[in-house]
This record gives sequence, C-alpha cells and structure tokens, in this order.
Amino acid sequence: MKRSYFLYSGAKKISYVHQASSIPFLNETIGQRFRKSTEKNPDRIYCIFSKQNVKKSYEKLYEESYRLASSLIALGLRPGDRVGMWGPNYYEWIQTHFACAQAGFVLVNVNPFYRVPELEYALKKVGVKALVTPSSYRNSQYYGSVTEIIPELVNRKPGDGEIKSHLLPNLKHLIVFDPNDKSKKFNGAWNLEDLSTGAGSEADRFLKDIQSKINYDDPFNVQFTSGTTGSPKAVTLTHFSILNNANFIGLNSNFDKTREVICVPNPLYHAFGCVAGLLTAVAHSQTLLFPSETFSAAAALPAIEKEKATFIYGTPTMFIDILNHEKFEKTDVSSVSGGYISAAPIPKPLMERMLEKLNMHRIQVLYGCTEASPVITTATLQQTPQDRIKNSGYTMDHSETAIINQQSGLPVPRGEQGELVTRGYHVMRGYWGDEEKTKEAIDVKRWYHTGDIAVMADDGAISIVGRLKDMIIRGGENVYPAEIETTIFRHPAVADVHVIGVPDVRLGEEICAWIRLKDGKTLTADELIDYCKDKMARHSIPRYILFKKEHDFPLTATGKVQKFELRSISKKELGLEDANFKLEYFQENFGF
Repeated sequence: MKRSYFLYSGAKKISYVHQASSIPFLNETIGQRFRKSTEKNPDRIYCIFSKQNVKKSYEKLYEESYRLASSLIALGLRPGDRVGMWGPNYYEWIQTHFACAQAGFVLVNVNPFYRVPELEYALKKVGVKALVTPSSYRNSQYYGSVTEIIPELVNRKPGDGEIKSHLLPNLKHLIVFDPNDKSKKFNGAWNLEDLSTGAGSEADRFLKDIQSKINYDDPFNVQFTSGTTGSPKAVTLTHFSILNNANFIGLNSNFDKTREVICVPNPLYHAFGCVAGLLTAVAHSQTLLFPSETFSAAAALPAIEKEKATFIYGTPTMFIDILNHEKFEKTDVSSVSGGYISAAPIPKPLMERMLEKLNMHRIQVLYGCTEASPVITTATLQQTPQDRIKNSGYTMDHSETAIINQQSGLPVPRGEQGELVTRGYHVMRGYWGDEEKTKEAIDVKRWYHTGDIAVMADDGAISIVGRLKDMIIRGGENVYPAEIETTIFRHPAVADVHVIGVPDVRLGEEICAWIRLKDGKTLTADELIDYCKDKMARHSIPRYILFKKEHDFPLTATGKVQKFELRSISKKELGLEDANFKLEYFQENFGF
C-alpha cells in the first residue's frame, strides 16, 4: 500500500498528515458484510473457542445469530435499542454481537470485571434494554450481581415476561447462559439457548424488513472508557466507522491476500478484540482463535500449536507472559509469522525477542484509542521488521493526524512534541448522553484530542512519547486514577487520596495510592484492599498503598498536589527507579 503525505499549508514541513487513499470505503452495515462473507465462504471456520470446545463456520454463526436476533425482536426489542453483553470471551459473546448487527440493535460492551456499582452505572447511562451474561465466571457472579440490583428477580420464574425495576427502568430482559450447562435456567431470566432456536416466521419476516432499513451511519457499538473525572464515558461508534477501520487494519496486513488463523487472547469488550478481532476477520473472511475466557499464556500456547495460528494479537504484558512461560520452549509455534501489539509502551527488547522466538516478521504496532474506532496509526509491511518496531507507525487510510501546540492549537514543526489529534471517518459519534464531554474531546473542526504527547518524523511516522492525562496503563488495561480515588475517598477513615502509576517490569505500570487518614482513624493496607475488592475492577485495585501525613504531599503554589512529584517520591521509596521494562529483566527471564 503506497504511502503519500500532504502538507497542511505552505512549504514548511509541519506535523500534519492527510492519508489520502484510492481504496474505497465499505458503504455497508456490519450485518451486510457478515452476510457477504458467509455467502462467499459458508464452510470456512469463523471462530474457535478452545476452552468451550466450540468451532463455528461462518454459515453456522450466521444462522445462530440470526435466530437470536429473531427472538430478541419477538421480545419487543427494536432497532436502536441497547443490548448489553457482560462477560469474558465466550462464543455467546460473538453470537450476541452479530445478532445485534443483523437486527440494528446497539451492542453495549460491559467490562466483565465491573462490580455492582459500575454495572448499575453503565446500564443506566445508555439505557440498556436487554442484558446478556453468563451466570458466573471464576469469582465473578454475574447473575448474582444483577439480582443484587433487582432482588425481586429471584422470586420470579425463568422467562417470566419483562423486568420492571425502578433502579433500572429501561432494562426489560435478562438473558443468562451457564457455560457448563446450556439448558440451566435462572429465575427472572431468559435462557440464551432457548432464544437461539428462533421465534417463528412472523418474527423472521419482521427482521428481514428491519434489515433493509438499517443504515451504515447508525450507531452500532457503545464501549466504555473514562477520563479524569472518574465517571465512565460511553463511546458511541457507528457501523461505518468500526467496519471501515477494521477493513483498513486488515488491508494493511495483506489479509485480503492471505489465509490467517488469528489468535486473540485479548478481551472482546475491548476495541482491540471487538473491532481488530471480530470485524477485521469478517471484513477479510479470516478465522479467529480464542484460547481461553480471559488471558492465559498456559492456554494460549497449546491452542496456537493445535490450531496452527499464523497471527497473534496481544499487549506487551501478554507477549512477555507467553515468551516467559515454562511451556514456550516445548511448544511448536512455527506456524506463527505475524501479529499486532498494542495498548501500552512497547520495550524494544521485547519486540526483538518476538521477532527472534516467534518468527513474527509480519509484526505490526497498532496505536489508537476507543474514540477512534480504534486504530489511528499502524506500521506497514513495506517497512523492514526492525523499522516497524521503532515507532507507532503511520496514519491510517482516509484519515488525518496532526501534532499540535496546546496553547495555539496549530501544528508544530516535525520533530517537536505536541498533542496528537486526529480527524476523519473513524472519530466517534460522541459520548452517549454527554454533550459536554463530547465537546471537550472533539473540537469545532471535528479534531479528536487524544491527550497523548507525540512526535512526527520527517516521513510522517508517529512516536508516542508520553501522556497529558494521568491515565495508568497496567498490563494493557487503561486505569483511571480519578475512579479509584473516588472509591477510596468514600472509606470512612480516609481524609485524602491520590493515585498514580509507578513503573513495573512486567505490567509496564502498577498502581500506587497515597492515603491520608482522618485524625484518630486507623487503617491497614490489607483492610483498604479488602474494601476495594467488591467496589472496583480487579485491575484497578492499588498494588502499593502509602500512608502519609498532610505535610508529605507536595503542593503547587495554588495548593494542588503535584502528581509528578508523587511518582518521583514513590519510585524512590518503593525501590522502583530502575523498574521500567529494564533490559536486565529481559536478560534474566529470556536469556539474552
């Protein structure tokens, strides 16, 4: 794919790229594209779920998702209604995804690690009408969490009509499946297996009529992200934005010319798994491999060997764990030749190790964010593997990027740092029900402000060098200090709390909380961690808790806590000054 770059104005080389492209957009809905891929390759395997022992062809998935869509129509759902999917990587996640695509529902990705308060907020925020969830997974009691919000469900029979809840007035249907017993039913809920049989000819006729009216500019997906306010924001993405982003991702990797078995250990609720995974495969008729419900190197390795995976998605932490696992040297990974790595700063020694041990000569770095559908930049296969791992790549087709001065809002000269902004088809519709936050993120000229500090090279390549916000990236998971601070601040013994990221050799960053107690109150780190466990996602719980006096907090002249000073002090106190993905760690663990 030829790259060409255009200057923003005049002859001065500034940090702006318009990646014009001769490649046409896909002017179709996700459901329409899915049908085309199914008609083209009906018997080709679309997805493999190793732990569930499930393999589904394009045709089989199409039929099962169609029948589920028909049943949801029969329950009273209509195009534009929100359907929540809450759970880890199960086949039912994909079935629900494509049922929504076929019927014009808006799929709402709910983080499977959400606790009850976070779940309630998410369902209320976007007015979810139907929620699909497994009964449980490990320590997460999904059905039990819903009944905490709506206790009366346990007194109703399975499949007993609509839900009526004053706390969740929009939620009308709970749909539950037990991964170990598909026939098992739950009080106050529909059984997903029963709904997967369809709802008869009348619902089918209605569904076919609906399908002819779904527009590719309609919202299809809501994914939750957050900001410094601490409240999750509901990113609204259209059929057009995410399908085309997925298509360009695949074209950039020559997926239109190859046959791949793509290993996806990433969570489906993330844009990486949902868009770069599900939709890139559909756009290019590829096969997806899901080794386990949540990431496990021990599960990924035998799945890669058995299914002869050719391509692996992952975050730096995932690849570190795969390469460092005791099974790695005994696993045949000779089928692998490429992959995508994203979601965190990527240490060069890790990339070199991936090239050497996984033979990933087609490795590509993806950079983006949920609000950008999600990929903004990517390396190209025209580059050598060594060049591909040096930066975050080039601007995606049919989109614009610029590095701007925050004060003037104008592009800076190439080679200078500034904030990365992007514009184009891929930018979100907005934050659902939050016009103010949308205006803060997208300016009047439709530039989305990423909050990331970046540099553009002379050839247009972009390198991410820092973050304007205080977001912590822990093992590829975006963690927002304000959310944690809000929860901890509610503890009756806590007077003040400030959360920062500190270096970690495996996860990239870990979470550190500075706590000031109220006079006369006592609290231990273990007690505070126990307090957090049922109030926030597991990956948001602080690893380090430092109890401090009021005078310990470094302040600005206006009395604001200086978080960069907190980070510096914490690194020294915790002995983490050299913990940033240091070379010695890779030498000790990988033997090079």
